[in-house]
Amino acid sequence: MAVNNELIKDDLYEAVNGEWLKTAKIPDDKPATGGFNDLVDEIDKQLMYDFDAYATGKEKSDDSRFNEMIKLYRLAKKFDWRKKVGPQPLKRMLASVENLNSYEDYQSQWKNWILAGMPSPISFDIDADMKNATVYALFASSPSLILPDKSYYEAEKKAQHDQLLQLWSSMVEALMDKLGYSKEEAKKIIDDAIKFDALLAPNVKSAEEAADYSKMYNPQTVAELASATDQLDIAAIIKQLVGEEPEKVIVTEPEYFKALNKILQGNFELFKNWALIRVIRENASYLDDEMREINGRYGRALSGSKKPVSQRKFAFYLARDMFSQVAGDYYGKKYFGPQAKADVHHMVEQMIKVYKGRLTNNQWLSKDTRDKAILKLDKLGIQVGYPDKIPALYDQFKVDEEESLIANLNQLTVTANKELFSRWNKPVDRMRWEMSAATVNAYYHPFKNIIVFPAAILQAPFYSLKQSSSQNYGGIGAVIAHEISHAFDNNGSLFDEFGNLNNWWTDEDSAHFKQLAQKMIEEFDGIPFAGQKVNGKLTVSENIADAGGLSCALEAAKTEADFNAQEFFINWATIWRMKATEQYMQLLLSIDVHAPQKLRANIQAENLDDFYTAFDIKPGNEMYRAPEDRVHIW
Repeated sequence: MAVNNELIKDDLYEAVNGEWLKTAKIPDDKPATGGFNDLVDEIDKQLMYDFDAYATGKEKSDDSRFNEMIKLYRLAKKFDWRKKVGPQPLKRMLASVENLNSYEDYQSQWKNWILAGMPSPISFDIDADMKNATVYALFASSPSLILPDKSYYEAEKKAQHDQLLQLWSSMVEALMDKLGYSKEEAKKIIDDAIKFDALLAPNVKSAEEAADYSKMYNPQTVAELASATDQLDIAAIIKQLVGEEPEKVIVTEPEYFKALNKILQGNFELFKNWALIRVIRENASYLDDEMREINGRYGRALSGSKKPVSQRKFAFYLARDMFSQVAGDYYGKKYFGPQAKADVHHMVEQMIKVYKGRLTNNQWLSKDTRDKAILKLDKLGIQVGYPDKIPALYDQFKVDEEESLIANLNQLTVTANKELFSRWNKPVDRMRWEMSAATVNAYYHPFKNIIVFPAAILQAPFYSLKQSSSQNYGGIGAVIAHEISHAFDNNGSLFDEFGNLNNWWTDEDSAHFKQLAQKMIEEFDGIPFAGQKVNGKLTVSENIADAGGLSCALEAAKTEADFNAQEFFINWATIWRMKATEQYMQLLLSIDVHAPQKLRANIQAENLDDFYTAFDIKPGNEMYRAPEDRVHIW
């Protein structure tokens, strides 16, 4: 790709991606297109083609789990049949809400509701215990809000708040009309739901607050948690879900539970109508296509997408997501294979060696902290490509093509949630995959100290045998080192080599690290973007990981005989190309822990001295940042 080096001096991202940005078209059913998104589209097309071949009998599989997934795909495509059946499958679910007359009635159904994924004033989850990461613990948090984040309820966003709630209300009104509710009934139910949502909003965490893992761990005894409200028996529901009384429950939002009694007391009717609308919203898309179109209006307004996804894509996403590890296993083995898996695993090990070298030679860490950091790297778990085994859960998934789509999804959800709660107090399966191999992404899990690179991301522009080593290091190398860096960002650094929340830093090192993290916050905070401003606190973890990832990948690239700094930085800018609707960019600024793609590409390059040498950047160029303002952490 020919790039004008003079243009790079003023805007790396624009110089590399400008021509592409002029002609790139955002698909009508998506809010964005670009590096990650283009790969997703290609994989979707390929897998839909394959799913169709199996669904029509052209291809056969001897994997019973795969065949159940194809049955769900086939069932989800029967839009005409669902139109004939009408709204009855959803009305049966709604009757169980309408028949409630008190919290006591709800309590008797609460376990079944939680297992079926139906509304609850408390969200329960199972994950590794943050202080004893070898055992699964029970977590408790708040339910989600109608608007994307708590910040939308604050005074400065009143206009946006009112506009979005109006859009949401008209959508729900249209859904309720199709379900046979009168205008008066619908208005009363919608008003009640909004009132209940307004009671929740001041007491839940914002995206910025939730991004601070140090405040997640607030263990309480069951009795302490149960004392949060006398309207519901929390102790009883916990015992029903996990089979006995745990010694502790990890409460991630203590302020919410302090307010819970006040939220519930005297507000049963509001709660019931809030729950009724949530059941409608969560299931309306599984009726006919008209209901699916209506039910997506609010989401499309938030993201700026013009149209719903096609019927075929809807069915594919539904089956793929429910059987995520089965779909990932198929994709990984067919399109990635064991040789590529071994190659990339080796690349990850090489990046860990580079990181270890950097830690060993680090000038600001004391020896004690440095030794613990190196130990953490030595214990880092690596997952590449696709899992060695699929969880036994998928053997229990059965699809009945004679039943409605809603009934099938309900049953599959119950099966999945029973298995989830059965893990409580059992040993953590550290290497259990949580992301499908067909996902274009990667992650670090701090409670398990593992990094995961699904097969789907391991292709051009991130990684290709046709690319030079410098391009590959500027792509997948930087992504790999980014995930390793998460072990040492402001959240990951709180966890030890086993994934336990455990302070392994000296006070001096910790204070110095916080000063560096603050510099990273300030480097991004308040930058104007898409008519709003970047939140440096919300994005600090990802920015620290980007900085560490890029500098480590650069060091690794420099060991290769064919190293080319320009190719390295140009491919780094290429992987972040994205064209998105303004609505979507604004939404991401409020809720996404990642900085905007353009800023990720430009600012992290500006922090590295080699970038200036590579493109002869001098004071006066837009991309120039004075040496004392360049942020270096890892």
